[in-house]
Amino acid sequence: MKIIKVNTKIQLTQFVKFPFDLYKNSKQWVPPIISEEINNFTHGVNPNLDDCDLNLFLAVEDNLIIGRIAAIINWYEVKTQKIRKIRFGWFDTVDDIKVTKALINEVSKIGKKHQLEIIEGPIGFSNLDKVGVLTSGYDEISTMITWYNHPYYKDHFEKLNFNIGKEYLENKFEFDNIDTEYYSKMATIIKKRYSLKSISFNSTKKVLSYVDDMFYLFNISYSKLSSFIPINDKQIKYMKEKFISFINPEFIKFTLDNEGKLIGFAVIMPSFAKPLQKANGKLYPFGLFRLLYAKIFPKNVTLFLIGVHPDYQNKGVTAVLFDSLLKTLKNKGIKDCIRTPELKDNTAISNLWKNFSPVTYKTRCTYTKDLSSL
Repeated sequence: MKIIKVNTKIQLTQFVKFPFDLYKNSKQWVPPIISEEINNFTHGVNPNLDDCDLNLFLAVEDNLIIGRIAAIINWYEVKTQKIRKIRFGWFDTVDDIKVTKALINEVSKIGKKHQLEIIEGPIGFSNLDKVGVLTSGYDEISTMITWYNHPYYKDHFEKLNFNIGKEYLENKFEFDNIDTEYYSKMATIIKKRYSLKSISFNSTKKVLSYVDDMFYLFNISYSKLSSFIPINDKQIKYMKEKFISFINPEFIKFTLDNEGKLIGFAVIMPSFAKPLQKANGKLYPFGLFRLLYAKIFPKNVTLFLIGVHPDYQNKGVTAVLFDSLLKTLKNKGIKDCIRTPELKDNTAISNLWKNFSPVTYKTRCTYTKDLSSL
C-alpha cells in the first residue's frame, strides 16, 4: 500500500469517484454530482478554499484505490478563534485499519508541520459542510447534505484511540403529528404583539433579493455555537449558486420586523436522495430532470436551515415561521420531515422541535485526538 497526494485532474476525479465503487452495492449511500464535487475542491471556484489549506490523499494498493482523505487547515479558525486544529474530511476506506491509520498519519504530519495541536473529523471547510461519522442508523437512506459510511468506520477510530469530539443527532417527524392549529393561533398572537410580517415566495428571483440578508442573519443567530465559523460574502455568493436554485421557493420563509428588516428565516429542501441515487453522479441526460421533478413534487423534505435574530429569540418567532411552513407542507402533501444533523448538546434546538414528536433515527460524531500522540 502507498499514499499518493492528489496533484492532477485525473487524480482529483479518482478521489471524487472512489466512494462510487466503495458503496456501489449500498441502498443507503447517496452519491454527489461528480462535477459539483470536483468544483468543491477547485481553487477559484469554491471560495471556502481562500481561507483554507487543502491537501487530498489517496491510498492505493495493487493499482486500486482503497481509501481517501482530505486534510484541511481553516486559517480563520486557527488564527481568529485560536483553535490550533487540523481538520480531516471526505474520509472513506475499505475495512482495513491499516489504511485508516496511514491516511490519518498524512493529515497529522501536515498538522505537526504547522505546529497545530489537535486533529478532528470528519468535517468540511465550514459549518455548512457535511459532518461526522455515522454511528447508528446505517439502514436508513442518507441525504444530500450528509455523509454515509459503513459501520466499521466507528470501530477503526475507536481502535486507534480517538476520542469523540462532537455528537450529533438526526431526527425526523411525521407531518400528521403536528398540531397545525396551535401554530396558526400562536403565529397570529406573535405577529400582532411584535408587529411582524411573514413573507412567502413563488419564484427564486424574488428569494434572491433577500438571500444576502438571510446569510448575514445566519452568522448572527449561529455565532454562539461551538467552533462556529462565519461565512463571508464570497461564500454567500457560492452558496446562492450551489443551493438556492435547487430549493423550491415555496419552501423558503422569512419573517420581518416592523421596519422591514429580516429577523427570522426557515429553509426546507426537497429530499433529493432518491433522484441523486438514480442520477449516479451525473446531471445529464436525465439527472437534472429528476432533480427538478423532486424540487416541484417532493414527497419528503429536509429542514435545512432555521435562524432567528438574538433580539427576538425566545419570543415565539419560530411559531410564525412554522405556521407559514406548515401551511405549505400541508398543501404539498408532505409525509416526513427530516432534520439536518444537530449538536446533541444544543438544548435550544431540541426544545424548538419538541412539540413535533421527533424521533432520533441516526447518530453521528466527529473524532479527535492530540497530534502529539500520533
